Amino acid sequence: MATKQVKSYSLDEMKDKYIGKPGTKERDQYEYELRMDVLGRMIKAARKERNLTQEQLGELIGVQKAQISKLENSANSATIDTILKVFKALKADVHFNVTLEKQKLHLA
Repeated sequence: MATKQVKSYSLDEMKDKYIGKPGTKERDQYEYELRMDVLGRMIKAARKERNLTQEQLGELIGVQKAQISKLENSANSATIDTILKVFKALKADVHFNVTLEKQKLHLA
């Protein structure tokens, strides 16, 4: 009886194949939405750790409960100002890591 070889793929290979290569519009959108989803989950976890309801957190930063719910479910519609207010209200430190791509300079 012959055995069939099974090819395994890495997550990056699957994303390249089904979403698009890094740098494509589709892949960039996917990566952005993924980061926003993670950010929303972080907000929710920090809020729960502080034993706050969505309504209580909203009151602390001056927004409705519905906006906190939207943030937790997908932060992609939030401004950076709102996100910073949320983490400040949660007494959480926020650190940003900014990496600039190396660009070739063309001198004429």
